[in-house]
Amino acid sequence: MSSVLNLILAAGCVVVVASMGGVGAGMASAETVSGIERAKRATVGIFAPEHEAYKQTGKGHFVMQASGVHLHDGYILTAHHAVERDERGKRIVQEEIRVLTTDVEELPAKLVGVSAFLDIAVYRLTDGAGRLPNVGFAEREPQAGDAVLTIGYPLGWGPAFGFGRIGNPNTFLPTAEGRLMQLALPACSGNSGGGLFDEQGQLVGVMHAIIETGKEDGPGRCSQFAFAVPGSLVHRVVAALIRGEQPTFSRLGIGLTAVQMGTRWRVAASEVMGPARDAGIQKGDVILAIDGTEITAGAQLKNYLIERTTPGQKVTVKILRGQQEQTVVVTLGRS
Repeated sequence: MSSVLNLILAAGCVVVVASMGGVGAGMASAETVSGIERAKRATVGIFAPEHEAYKQTGKGHFVMQASGVHLHDGYILTAHHAVERDERGKRIVQEEIRVLTTDVEELPAKLVGVSAFLDIAVYRLTDGAGRLPNVGFAEREPQAGDAVLTIGYPLGWGPAFGFGRIGNPNTFLPTAEGRLMQLALPACSGNSGGGLFDEQGQLVGVMHAIIETGKEDGPGRCSQFAFAVPGSLVHRVVAALIRGEQPTFSRLGIGLTAVQMGTRWRVAASEVMGPARDAGIQKGDVILAIDGTEITAGAQLKNYLIERTTPGQKVTVKILRGQQEQTVVVTLGRS
């Protein structure tokens, strides 16, 4: 039987348990349980736009579309794509959402800002913020094999827990411009924007997508193959949005194409503009390294620029032109 491989921008956690009894091995200390309980109480479900109309039917069911997490002072973090809706053939971001707390309280929140670049949206509660605990970002970057969990509203039900581990912490998909973390963790549609937490209940990422490896009937989708936006990137974007700014990233000004050099593949400049052109980089130059970090793929170069540089910074780029290696200094632009 041939398998189906679909990328679904609707990640979240699969229904495992809704109590602390499901804490996995190595995650059962009092500090861990306290942290996970705090993360659970900070998690919210995001009602679908049709929820208000559905309430009028009197059936008493919740219509959920995504998940989010309360950071502090009423700020709710979720995924950009999770709060989009169709309006006259266009995808727009909702200016106001309604969220459901673990105490089954429905609260309104207004849009603060979004970054479609990294699939992040921030809202702020207009009421009830003091009744939700705060969740902070972890200082340590998670590594392959680290234990993690996600909490949210998979398939519209929750709060539910999914436990797993970090897989590849440096991977890329066409659905986001920056680096993503691949997770060995059960995830379902309906929980995009849910928090990814470490053992202490601190944020290490935001759920972004799943890869569906088989086709099932029904509106919901689940997978053991999930992806999250790294917490370090999320923290940077959120801080800018709360300040009322759009997050900015560095621009080198190079379009890239893959080239084979012997048995290895590298990347070469297919188009040169702006900062790179001003520094003397030419079309056809092979990009070997930036600030001493070897570059073997376009996604790797993009990730370096996003995470390790700022606009206006000078970087040293090693190139191969013909048979000769050269070094040029580029002053990065702003994207």
